[in-house]
Amino acid sequence: MDRLPWAGWHWMIVVGLGTVWILDGLEVTIIGSISDRLTQSSSGLGLTPSEIGLAAAVYVAGACIGSLVFGYLTDRWGRKRLFMITLLLYLLATVATAFSFNPIYFFICRFFTGAGIGGEYAAINSAIDELIPARHRGVVDLAINGSYWLGAAFGAVLSVVLLNEGFFAADIGWRLAFGLGAILGLVVLLVRRHVPESPRWMFIHGRNDQAEKLVEGVEHRVERETGRSLEPVNASITIHQRHSIGFGTIVKVAFGQYPKRSVLGLSLFIGQAFLYNAVFFTYALVLTKLLDVPGDAAPWYLVPIALGNFAGPVLLGRLFDSVGRRPMIAGCYIGSGVLLVLTGLLFQAQVLDAVWLTVCWCVVFFFASAGASSAYLTVSEIFPMETRAMAIAFFYAVGTGLGGIIGPLLFGGFVEQGIGAVTFGYFIGAALMIAAGVVEIFLGVEAARKSLEDIAAPISAAQPTVGTR
Repeated sequence: MDRLPWAGWHWMIVVGLGTVWILDGLEVTIIGSISDRLTQSSSGLGLTPSEIGLAAAVYVAGACIGSLVFGYLTDRWGRKRLFMITLLLYLLATVATAFSFNPIYFFICRFFTGAGIGGEYAAINSAIDELIPARHRGVVDLAINGSYWLGAAFGAVLSVVLLNEGFFAADIGWRLAFGLGAILGLVVLLVRRHVPESPRWMFIHGRNDQAEKLVEGVEHRVERETGRSLEPVNASITIHQRHSIGFGTIVKVAFGQYPKRSVLGLSLFIGQAFLYNAVFFTYALVLTKLLDVPGDAAPWYLVPIALGNFAGPVLLGRLFDSVGRRPMIAGCYIGSGVLLVLTGLLFQAQVLDAVWLTVCWCVVFFFASAGASSAYLTVSEIFPMETRAMAIAFFYAVGTGLGGIIGPLLFGGFVEQGIGAVTFGYFIGAALMIAAGVVEIFLGVEAARKSLEDIAAPISAAQPTVGTR
């Protein structure tokens, strides 16, 4: 798979699997954009700013639990089965959210929506890395994770229209936002039916005949699409096939054999999760409550921020494959942290209005977005294939649980306390990002353009890896 030239088949993988991040961006942005509306009694919910933060925390908690449950099942049952199940769960839960009639029901729906999205992270990232050639893995992974922000921009624009009471009643527009997200998810489901199972997973789990047939079919299709003949394969790896791998074995390998990599994964996830979830779940409240931006205009400010976030991974992504993982990841984390400190100082001095605060956020998150995307890339590369989905799930769950649940809860209260408290929250986020960058300098693994089996030999390998198909 690593020797295949880029072809139309790879674009099908990118579209079928990568679009889930657009859904996540849409979900998070809709909540951020409509948060002011949900605090109004006319919305039918009448949440407080603290309850908005709680709703965000509940969503993240669902994502953490979902990632662990579905991540384990992804390694056990296969990539394809789980990325279909998790998308269906998301669809059902987000449609149910549109019919929320009280805060408790709303929180429950947000929990299961998050569970579906969290499960997607484990299933999708593991499948992408196992299907995309090594020389393109960095830029593709970053671009796909960065596509979250296309959903964010779409959600912001959509919210402006749906929150306009000239078009929709106050208790109707925000409900339609969740319904439209489900429609997009249904389109993704139709495309995803054509994405195959990972042949790496199939081979290790004793389905070598199916894996060989699948790879041969892909090779013929790529040769047909590119007009190029593939070079013969000389390297090999011997595998002891098994139908399942115990959870105890997964934990022993991940934390006993690779403790430094575990510290690295946690550091990267905690830093980016606190920063992003803290800022973006409550950004509309900062604009409306502290900077006097009208509630129906607040979503417009997210559009340039979202585009800056998308531009970062896309424009910097190739450097992660050429310059290398360690300098780029460390640079993006530390650079964004320093820029956020400067933004916090200006915000505290009250020299930033809504427009200039947005400009500062654009610059900060141009670099932070590339760093955050690289966190998913890192943990999906540096652990053995049998543990890949579970490793993604664990580091996402723990890192996001610590940073993503605490962040929104803190910021929901900070907004109620004023500019000084919010600034303190920015400093916390900056410190965590800088610390993660320092950890990357000392513990980072250089995985650029290397086969996954060369970065971490499969648990089932009978001898050291010398190559892979």
